[in-house]
Order: sequence, then C-alpha cells, then structure tokens
Amino acid sequence: MSLRRLLFVFIALCASAGTVLIGRVWLAPQRVAAAAPVPAPQEPVTHVLVAQGKLNAGQFVRPENLRWQAWPKNGVATGYFVEGRTRIEDFVGSVVRSAMSDGEPITDGKIVRPGDRGFMAAVLTPGYRAVTVPVTVSSGIAGFVFPGDRVDLILTMTVRDATGKLQRHASETLLTDLRVLAVDQRADDQNKQVVVEKTATLEVTPKQAEIIAVATDLGNLSLSLRSLARADGTMPSLPPFSHTWDTQATHITFPTEQKQGPAPIKVSLVRGSKVVELQFARSVP
Repeated sequence: MSLRRLLFVFIALCASAGTVLIGRVWLAPQRVAAAAPVPAPQEPVTHVLVAQGKLNAGQFVRPENLRWQAWPKNGVATGYFVEGRTRIEDFVGSVVRSAMSDGEPITDGKIVRPGDRGFMAAVLTPGYRAVTVPVTVSSGIAGFVFPGDRVDLILTMTVRDATGKLQRHASETLLTDLRVLAVDQRADDQNKQVVVEKTATLEVTPKQAEIIAVATDLGNLSLSLRSLARADGTMPSLPPFSHTWDTQATHITFPTEQKQGPAPIKVSLVRGSKVVELQFARSVP
C-alpha cells in the first residue's frame, strides 16, 4: 500500500473519531436537561394569621401566640385574616373561644375580642362568675392592676361594741388569689398605659360573689396585688379570717380607753352573811 493511501486512511480515522467525540460532548448536556424534572408553575401565595403553638379555650392571646404563615391564595377562606389587611396587635388581649392547634388559621369563630358580645363569658372559667367591685386611686393600687393579675380583696369597715358607744375601725382579708378579668371596661393591657380605674371585674365562685355583694354594703373594698410568680411554699400564707383592728395599726387610737380600759365586770360573791365584790377586767381585741 502506497504512503499516500495510508495517509488518507489515517486522516479518515481521525475524522471519524473526532466526530464521535464531538457528538458525545454535545449530547451529554441534552440528556441531563431531558432527565431533569420540569419545575411546576409557581402558585401565587399570601400570608394568613395562624396560631403559634397550641391555644386553649379561655386563654388570653399574647403577641407570641400568633404568627404569619404562607398560604395559597386560592385556599384562603373568607374568615381568614390576611397580612396587610390587619395587624397582630389588633388581636392582643383577645380570648380563645375554642382550642386551636399550632398553625391553625385564626378566625372570628375561634376568638373573641374585647368589646365583642360574649367576651366576658368567654374569659370566665367554667363554673365561675364575674363580679365588679368599685375601687379608688388608693384601693385600686393607683392604676397598676391589669387583666390577668391576681389580687386579694380587703374590706375596711367601722364597727361598734355591744354598748353602741365605742366605735372601732377594722380591716379583713375577705378573699385571696382572685383573677382580674378587666379594669373599668378595659380587658387588655396592650397600650401599657397607667389609667386610674373606677371599677375592677374579678373572677369568683358563686359563694364568693355573695360574700362580695354583702361586703360592698358593709364598708370599702381594696385590692392587694399578688406576685405573678406562683407561691412555691416559701411564701408565708395568711391565717384564716385574717383581720386587723385600729389599735393594731396605730398606738394613739382611743388613748383614754387604752389607759383606763373598758369598764370592769363586777361580780358579787356571797359567803354566808358576807358579800364580797369582785372585779374582772375586760379584754380588748
């Protein structure tokens, strides 16, 4: 075979190999593109208000209980709250009407907001009652009592002794650890403003409601604010029927009575023909 023919065969083989190599290089990306899944068209979404964690019935709603969550636009129901049309702050202070799970959309049927009909009934624990008591600047702790706080109820009154002449002042802790439902007509504290209230609404049992109704006519009622931290056994508890007389509050009350004391009790002791007069001092509370 001549050199010329061998050179021609060599060139032909090189051209064939180059064509195969170029074909493979060009087909590889095409195969990868063909094998890759075709992305689905993007569905328009919006953000709706949902529960952050589990919410129980009767629970006050706080900012950390709510969040915005992406939601398909065609799946937004009429009762859902959409971002941009409302704010989370508008729901702070609301009460959960029925329990909700984490991520469940908030609706008007699930919560009741202050001012809505049935709000107070939704706040109340089953079996309890709501009672409103009058308060003043001093008895209402100068506006530092907010819904959700716990208070003791103290009665201050004026009483007289059996003779009707000696007038005494006394205070008594009637009820303890009562939950405040509202102050005046405010049932939320989102504004954090100090407002001097005229009334306070408390959550009580039916029997406690009767006690407060009577106590309102007996004297003045005052609130005593309790710590938000629950008692762990180290906190001293009140004795039953805790009360304080005016003489325990100040040492200058009724100085004459304290110096001379009340009239003694006279007793005649007869021994045969002799009569002995005995006197016993009265005890002052």
